[in-house]
Amino acid sequence: MIIYPAIDLYDGKAVRLFKGDYAQMTVYSDCPPEIAEAFIKAGARRIHTVDLEGAKEGSTPNFDTVIAIKKAADEEAANADGSSAFVEIGGGIRDDETVAKYLDAGIDRVILGTAAVSDPAFLECCVSRYGERIAVGIDVRDGFVAVKGWTELSQYRLEEFARMMQDTGVKTIICTDISRDGAMRGTNRELYRQLSESLDIDIVASGGVSNIEDVEALAALGIHGAIIGKAYYTGAIDLAEAVEKGAAK
Repeated sequence: MIIYPAIDLYDGKAVRLFKGDYAQMTVYSDCPPEIAEAFIKAGARRIHTVDLEGAKEGSTPNFDTVIAIKKAADEEAANADGSSAFVEIGGGIRDDETVAKYLDAGIDRVILGTAAVSDPAFLECCVSRYGERIAVGIDVRDGFVAVKGWTELSQYRLEEFARMMQDTGVKTIICTDISRDGAMRGTNRELYRQLSESLDIDIVASGGVSNIEDVEALAALGIHGAIIGKAYYTGAIDLAEAVEKGAAK
């Protein structure tokens, strides 16, 4: 299982929200590229980034910071073992121009969220054009898919929408249980078990991964990847250990 340490961005800073609430935001660093370097030093080679401002506004206010993260991660990986880093970005990506802007700048994968719900034709076009460089973020609250930075609920239930994504040709979904995100209550293992049993698609678990036991449990389920956010920043999870445990499955 691949570990994706996360950097959530707001005003150029690395932050974390509590259950998706923008009014409950903690700033962890004024220099996100330095965090990316620490991730690479701990053994991670994939980094998950989110533009929280972009997610609400449908824009890319943290674009330069994302590119700086990619550059710093690549340089650190090259120094460590000659490899490169994989950086993905979600938040505010709702048109082809923005998709191309990120991919042309060297970002490895873009994550569509609101656009995947509101514009199926756009999603199909992106998947057809860019293939595995497109992932879909499915953020869930009370069983429904949330959009616009988690501020609104769509009409789609999780299982229905995930099946639609698979049928569209999406290769990776990143599923976040909003009620667990940043709450340090443990991940929703049953949700990911059900998804993994019903879908033939790569699933990345996000939200509430709070300890090494969560990492081991998700790996045992055969989940493709897990995102670690607040647990890293608070020291609840040692990233090097998580990478090692994930790789063991």
